[in-house]
Amino acid sequence: MIHKFSMDGVNIVLDIYSGAVHVVDNIIYDLIDIYKGHEKEELKKLLGKKYGLNQIDEAIKEIETLEKEGLLYTEDVYVDYLNQFQKRDPIVKALCLHIAHDCNLRCKYCFAGEGEYRGQRSLMSAEVGKKAIDYLVHASKNRRNLEVDFFGGEPLMNFDVVREIVEYGRGIEKEHNKNFRFTITTNGVLLDNDIQSYINENMHNVVLSIDGRKEVHDRMRYTINHKGSYDIILPKFKKVAESRNQDNYYVRGTFTRENLDFAKDVLHLADLGFKQVSVEPVVASSEMSYALREEDLPILYEQYEELAREMVNREKKGQAFNFFHFMIDLSQGPCVAKRLAGCGSGSEYLAVTPEGDLYPCHQFVGMDEFKMGTVFEGIENFKMQKKFQSCNVYAKEECKNCWAKFYCSGGCAANAYQFHGDIHIPYKIGCELEKKRVECALYIKAKLAQ
Repeated sequence: MIHKFSMDGVNIVLDIYSGAVHVVDNIIYDLIDIYKGHEKEELKKLLGKKYGLNQIDEAIKEIETLEKEGLLYTEDVYVDYLNQFQKRDPIVKALCLHIAHDCNLRCKYCFAGEGEYRGQRSLMSAEVGKKAIDYLVHASKNRRNLEVDFFGGEPLMNFDVVREIVEYGRGIEKEHNKNFRFTITTNGVLLDNDIQSYINENMHNVVLSIDGRKEVHDRMRYTINHKGSYDIILPKFKKVAESRNQDNYYVRGTFTRENLDFAKDVLHLADLGFKQVSVEPVVASSEMSYALREEDLPILYEQYEELAREMVNREKKGQAFNFFHFMIDLSQGPCVAKRLAGCGSGSEYLAVTPEGDLYPCHQFVGMDEFKMGTVFEGIENFKMQKKFQSCNVYAKEECKNCWAKFYCSGGCAANAYQFHGDIHIPYKIGCELEKKRVECALYIKAKLAQ
């Protein structure tokens, strides 16, 4: 499978199954589509009016060489791995601990319903948190490196319990030959020097929620009394970023239909000095005024392209920053399992409620039909576990012939379920935006290599 695109005169060809990326001239770019199924003389006739015969000969030889080296027109090797992949023994490697089903903000687009996840406001106890760590140690089997995310609601509303869980994990990891990597996501309202210091000492990563420009952020992320939170959190977030040497954190925002010019928000955060930025599209039902629509896609494509060009310019000026969705590793990339199934929700990654219930991920919490078990008894709904374990790019009709399937791994199961009631039918807007992001990321790589 081949995918090609051109941006600002840069012609890029992807060989999907080998992962090879080629920056090519115009003649090879034109030849790629017709090379298969035509003899050399036919190709000369088809392109003879546009290019010289010697040029065509050289281009054909180059394509032949790439094909022989396994870098072009390669066959699908992943499908042979599929049987083995689907029969793999599920090993839980990550938990999302809902440390607080409560929040001190009332974000307009919050999928968690202002923190309570379709239920009552509640806080996780230290007992439940420690039991979750015990469950992860057991369910991870021989895997050593484990991820624990503190999530909400707002985790800082229950930070004493966060500390207890971290200390408990650190106290048992050597005994069980485990290495816990803790992450916390916060809206920043309750951040203080003591909490920041503890996070820096104990959290591998921290996610700081901010949407961008003040007017954009305050319109969506406001306090209980409907006052904006931008001025409260910004000085704290800048301090956290600097204290972590601009690494191992993200400022993470959401853009909606109310700020389709989201590239300005990304650049606003970069201009504030943040080096690790993630601003992601909202996923909301169509009746919401702020929900993205298919008709918005051309504008969003332009925004991603504008952002890509500006990132190239800033890199060349020594003002580089990372944008999460443009980060692609062309030298190695993710393992086969991640390419096929992504985050591993429902099998390798689970969410834990304050009461200790297990769900496929944080976005399924509160949907009773998706409850998988508890941290006290382990997985009990094996049918649900199997359903998620078998969810991969070859199990989704829309993904099978999509060139971007190994970059997005089939997309988000929760988004698919929200829009189609089926985790095997991808969310179309999400698919289209992911394809554009991949193209822009490759464009950046190509421009910086020139």
